[in-house]
Amino acid sequence: MLENSPTQTAAAWLGAFAKALDTSDISAATDLFLDDCYWRDLLAFTWNIKTSEGRDAIRDMLAATLAQTAPANWRLSGEAKAKGGLVEAWFTFETAAGRGEGCLRLVDGKCRTLFTVLSDLRGFEEKSGENRPLGVRHKADRARETWSEAKRRREEELGHAEQPYCVVIGGGQGGIALGARLKQLGVPTVVLEKNARAGDSWRNRYRSLVLHDPVWYDHLPYIPFPAHWPVFTPKDKMGGWLEMYARVMELDYWTGSTCAEASYDADEKVWTVEVDRNGERVTLKPKQLVFATGAYGPPRMIPLPGADSFPGEILHSSQYADGRRFHRKKVAVIGAASSGHDVSVDLWESGADVTMIQRSPTTVVKSDTLMELAFEIYSEGAMARGITTEKADLIVASTPFALMPESQKALYDRIRKRDADFYEQLAASGFALDFGEDETGLMMKAYRTGSGYYIDVGASDLIIDGQIKVRSGVSIKSLTPAGILFDDGSEMAADAIVACTGYQSMHETVAQLVSREMADKVGPCWGLGSDVRGDPGPWQGEPRNMWKPTAQEALWFHGGNLALSRFYSKYVALQIKARMEGIATPVYGVPANAGG
Repeated sequence: MLENSPTQTAAAWLGAFAKALDTSDISAATDLFLDDCYWRDLLAFTWNIKTSEGRDAIRDMLAATLAQTAPANWRLSGEAKAKGGLVEAWFTFETAAGRGEGCLRLVDGKCRTLFTVLSDLRGFEEKSGENRPLGVRHKADRARETWSEAKRRREEELGHAEQPYCVVIGGGQGGIALGARLKQLGVPTVVLEKNARAGDSWRNRYRSLVLHDPVWYDHLPYIPFPAHWPVFTPKDKMGGWLEMYARVMELDYWTGSTCAEASYDADEKVWTVEVDRNGERVTLKPKQLVFATGAYGPPRMIPLPGADSFPGEILHSSQYADGRRFHRKKVAVIGAASSGHDVSVDLWESGADVTMIQRSPTTVVKSDTLMELAFEIYSEGAMARGITTEKADLIVASTPFALMPESQKALYDRIRKRDADFYEQLAASGFALDFGEDETGLMMKAYRTGSGYYIDVGASDLIIDGQIKVRSGVSIKSLTPAGILFDDGSEMAADAIVACTGYQSMHETVAQLVSREMADKVGPCWGLGSDVRGDPGPWQGEPRNMWKPTAQEALWFHGGNLALSRFYSKYVALQIKARMEGIATPVYGVPANAGG
């Protein structure tokens, strides 16, 4: 008897699953899963970003969501693949709300992981491709309003005669990506940017800053970087691209605008957002408010006893822009993660005498190693094989967070073996290395704490050669008139101090602009509840509060690097659009809160 092909195996499973759901036989549906199983859903069933872990959790989710989801028309997309005893297949389906797609992975004919995602809303699809707007009425009309006249009228009315449905606080990469998604869905949105120009959040950083991630990973929605774009984008070039993008996507993008305060009326279900716009006070009344103020919140400064006695300059890395004024000065950089390394290099290039003060071990990975081993599906080769950035995003999203540590540990075992000589030299310089508490490396640190790692683009060689000095294994006891006193009694002369000590959670921005009470209600952002240092439990299964409903109605958080901003902006926008159009969005799953 011939063995079934991977496609036949996948088709049989999908058919049985579809039949079970169609007949509301939840027991039959869950019997198709392994005991150790995961179902990650982006909006399609849960109107949430939610991973159900184990058969019981999947059974509970289906019991709560199946009736209103009404899934149907499950079909495989292309041929299934088999590798190492695992069958993987992609599929499409429909729900009462719209069209979906996903991925299943089978072991011995049963499902280990299932991924489902809502791709668009029925009746409210983006007007693109064959459905793009005509752009002109082919007839004479004495009352004609040209494109530029309509644009100018809209700009004058929005925020005054017409209120936006959504306000996005923060006009960096996250706010711009989300603004574009909302624009394409027809959601009236104002994006608030404190700087004078779009892209200034990049332009205003230190002069040597270059993106550490490759171009294929960093595209914005709708308009990818052109084929001649460099693999690693310089910060001013990125700033120019963001400015162009905001203009071409016709965003309602208010520069020179800051949110002074905001409040929510639970009875009226409307926000009041007070905006200082180039010296004018404007009151906006949106239904939805999004905080897109970066990956994190306000800058975090550590206590520095004796700071009053230190005569030199003390600044946070967020205030650092140019090392040239520190030429021939002794500068202490507190912190040994990405910003600490980048600032140290900029200072060294400017002729400063730099010492990095390392407060805890750092995960370091060479950029070319990551390009070779970790970005395989975000590359020119992947594009040639038909793996677009959009497809790569779905591949990454299809793996539940609970299974990431296993694959990441295997990756970093390979990395440490490949670059053993490099790590030996770096450790010999006095630099403290680690790969996370469970040896899972950079990516897991990024999701868990957003700190403690560096992609090496040049600083490590300077540390190995002694051009950038390192003090590790000692803590700062106090500052002195001459510099820094450490807890082991040693001292270090310093003319200036740059604190690369990270940022607080995004919900602290809510505390500043809305209230402490609301910030505590929604709780911290980011982290998985992994119980490692800086990421306390209980286990969440997804990043806390990011891109999904929070404990505060009509309040959203959106952010992350360019890739996360690109991918998750779609799902934030779909959730907001559904609410604007009155589509039922029953959320399954309790939002993260201050208690975890």
